[in-house]
Amino acid sequence: MLNIGNSEALCFDDILLVPQQSDVASRKEVNLKMNGYDLPIVSSPMDTVTGWEMAAHIANAGGIGIIHRYMSPDDRILECRKAIRATENPDNIGIAISAIEALDTQFIEDLIFVKVKWICVDTANGHGESCARAVRVLKSNFPKLKVMAGNVSTKYGYGRLSRMGADAIRVGIGGGATCTTRIVSGHGMPTLQSIIDCYEFKKENNIEALIIADGGIRNTGDMVKAFAAGADMVMLGSMLAGTDEAPGDLDNGFKRFRGMASKEAQLQWRGESSVPEGVSTMIPYKGLVSNVIEEIKGGLGSGCSYSGVHALGDLAYESNYVKVSPLSKAESIPHAKGAN
Repeated sequence: MLNIGNSEALCFDDILLVPQQSDVASRKEVNLKMNGYDLPIVSSPMDTVTGWEMAAHIANAGGIGIIHRYMSPDDRILECRKAIRATENPDNIGIAISAIEALDTQFIEDLIFVKVKWICVDTANGHGESCARAVRVLKSNFPKLKVMAGNVSTKYGYGRLSRMGADAIRVGIGGGATCTTRIVSGHGMPTLQSIIDCYEFKKENNIEALIIADGGIRNTGDMVKAFAAGADMVMLGSMLAGTDEAPGDLDNGFKRFRGMASKEAQLQWRGESSVPEGVSTMIPYKGLVSNVIEEIKGGLGSGCSYSGVHALGDLAYESNYVKVSPLSKAESIPHAKGAN
């Protein structure tokens, strides 16, 4: 078996960022704007995360809302219209499509007509030829369209999609909260390591395509680590699920959250199920997504203050990390008796 990488690969729990001398007086004074986005987050195109309401709220917060693709083309166009009417940032609304739909010129023209600015080629394996072809065709036919694609886990996958013209690339395979790809297929990479590798490749080759960290991000601490590793934006699923704005009904204090490769999702949207690479679960109700967004802002600001940087975009240049033992995770979790 050929080892093409390092002898080890780092995941989020393998490292901690080192506190540094800081003159940041308050986390509120930290500038979170990156690459023209006031809050560099992207909502995951999952049917229990992003419909028109979530997309509009994320766009209004300064991020990118990507409406999921598991509905008819007409319904997606309607969702886009609703989201764009409800946002002050129509340029921040996107829609997910399959690699095959990328070849449907009329559908793409209809999306552009309703002022959709981002198209996300949503595939499980962005290393595949179908994803690369989809990006190439989209950018060839519609050069002004913003194209997001993925997912990839290596610098080679990132480099290939950037050569095809992708404006942003989702980096991370198998780390999602409801993903079982690594268990089913034996393939994947720790998301943090994928970000590190792609960021180094991006710097070395002066590539402009944004790195979107996608998968394995469970809290604001993981987000801070992702930005420190070189991510330009982070895609969130589980952190946004369970809110009022996430699609789905409230059931005894819980809302449905599922992977799009889960058996349940496949049966609903395709009428049949192949080998599942995801699971479905219920998560506690979280209330308004605006409260989650405020927690994210606070966590990112706090992370920057500990590294002594006044802007989130400086983390990748100024932060330092150390590898930690497996016991550090237990030590990091509140362990006072009776804590709640």
